[in-house]
Amino acid sequence: MPYDRPFALVAAGEKGVRLTAVNAPAGGQGLFPGLSLADARARYPHLVTAPATPERDAAALARLARWCGRYSPSLNIDGERALWIDATGSAHLFGGLDALAIDLETRLARLGFTARTGCGSTLGAAWARARFSPPKRESSLAALPIEGLRLSPETIALLKRLGLRRIGDLELLPRAALKRRFPSRAAAEAVLARLDQAFGRRDEPRAPLAPPPSHVAWRVFAEPLISSAGVEAALETLGADLAARLGSALQGARQVTLALYRADGTSARVRAGFGGPCRDADHFTRLLKEKIKDVDAGFGVDCLTLSATAVEGLGATQGRLAGEHDKASPQWLIDRLANRLSAACVFTLTPRASHIPERADERCAALAPRVSWRGARPLAPPRPAFLLARPEPIAVIAEVPEGPPLRFTWRRLTLRVIRAQGPERIAPEWWRALAPARDWGTDKRRGVPEGHDRDVNKRRGVPEGHDRDVNKRRGVPEGHDRECNKDSRPRDYYRIEDAAGGRYWVFREGLYQAQGQANPPRWFLHGLFG
Repeated sequence: MPYDRPFALVAAGEKGVRLTAVNAPAGGQGLFPGLSLADARARYPHLVTAPATPERDAAALARLARWCGRYSPSLNIDGERALWIDATGSAHLFGGLDALAIDLETRLARLGFTARTGCGSTLGAAWARARFSPPKRESSLAALPIEGLRLSPETIALLKRLGLRRIGDLELLPRAALKRRFPSRAAAEAVLARLDQAFGRRDEPRAPLAPPPSHVAWRVFAEPLISSAGVEAALETLGADLAARLGSALQGARQVTLALYRADGTSARVRAGFGGPCRDADHFTRLLKEKIKDVDAGFGVDCLTLSATAVEGLGATQGRLAGEHDKASPQWLIDRLANRLSAACVFTLTPRASHIPERADERCAALAPRVSWRGARPLAPPRPAFLLARPEPIAVIAEVPEGPPLRFTWRRLTLRVIRAQGPERIAPEWWRALAPARDWGTDKRRGVPEGHDRDVNKRRGVPEGHDRDVNKRRGVPEGHDRECNKDSRPRDYYRIEDAAGGRYWVFREGLYQAQGQANPPRWFLHGLFG
C-alpha cells in the first residue's frame, strides 16, 4: 500500500464499485469510504486502488485482538475496524488507563498501525472519545458531537434538524419533550437507550472474544526475556501464583494456557491439559516446559500470562509432612503422555454400570471430562490384570460337569490345573434381550402394511440404517446384539493355576442341567493374572 500517494480499497456492490477505505493522502483529495469509484476517478484521476478483502481484514483484526490480551483477558472486536478492551482490574499493572492507552498506541505504531484510543467508564463513552475527541486530549462526553452515540444516520439527521448537535444538548432536554419529537416510540427509546448506556445508567451486555479465565497470573518485564531459561524461571513463579489462587478458591485446573507476548508485537500460546482437576505448581510447569522449548522468543518476551482456562471444584487435600508428592499415582504419567503425544492418542478406562466383565468399563480420551461414578462398585473377587479382547474358546475336562476344570486346551496347548477357586456366577443382562420376531402374518391380518416401521421412520426424518450407523460410531461390531442375546446364559467364572504357575480366568457359559444335549455349555478363557 503506498503511503505517499492517494490509495483506496474498492469493492463491488449493488450500486456499483465503491470505495471501502482510503488513506490520509486520499482523504486530503476529498475522497471518503462509500464514494463510487467513478466519482473518485473524476475527483482524482491518478487514484491507486486495490480490491478489498474483508475476510482477511477480519482475520487480521481477530489476531490483533488476541495480541491485545496482554492488557486484559476481556476484549472483543467491535465492528469491522475497532475493538474494545475491558481493563477493569488490570489497568493498574500499566500505571492507569492513560498509561495503558499510551502503551497500546506506541506498540501499534511500531507494528505499522495508526490507531485512535479512547478511555471511559462505559463502552459508549470510550467509543465516542476514540472517534470524536481531539488527539492527545480527553474531552468530556457532553462536549462531543451527537454522532458519538452510535445512532443511525437518519436519527442523527433528525436530531440535528432539532438543533441538538452535542451530546450535552440531548442530555439537558427533558425526556418527555424528546419523545414527542420522534415519529415513533421505538425511535425515541433507541436514542434514550444509547444515551443511558453512554452515561452508565443502563447496562450494555458485552461478549468477550473468549470466556475470561477464572484465574490468571501475570508478569510484565522491564527488560524482555531473550532466553528460554528466563522464561522457565518466570514460569515457576507464575505456576506457584496460579496454584495459590486455585487453592484459595478450592478449585483445580483442567487446562492451563501460557501466553507469551513478544517485544515485536507477536504472541504465542502453549496449553497443557489434565485428566482431573489439578493445582500442583510443579505439575503445571513440568508439562509447559516441555512445550515452550519449541517456541521462538524472537526479539524477547516482555509479558507472560498463565491462566486456568478450564476449572473444576477440588476440595482441600492433605499433603505429606515431608513435602513429597504421591508418586504412585498414575495421573501425572497419563497427563505427560497425553500432552506429549496428543490427547487423541491416549485413552483411559472409566467404569460403566454393567456387571458383565467386557462391558464394565469403557474407553475414553485421557483428558476428556468424565461423568462422576455415583455408586461404589460392589465387592467382587479379584479380576485379572489382562483381559482378552474377546473370550477365547477352550476345551475342558472336568471331574464333574458343574465343577472346575482339571485339564484344558487353549491355543493347541494342553495344561493341567493344580488349583482352582470359584465359581463366581454372573447372570446375563436380561433387559438387553431382543423383542420376539414380528409375526408378519398377524400384521397382515390387522391391516399393517409390510415395511410400516421403515415408513414411519422416514416420515420422522430418521434415515434408514440409523441404528447401524450409531453402533458403528460407538465401536459396536455389526451383529453385536444378536451375539449377546444368542449367548445370554449365566456364566460361572473360575480362577485356576496350572502346573507351570500360570494363572487364568476361565468361565463356563450355561448349565448342564438347564441346557441339555441340544445346546451344551461352553468354556472360555477370558483373562490372565499377572
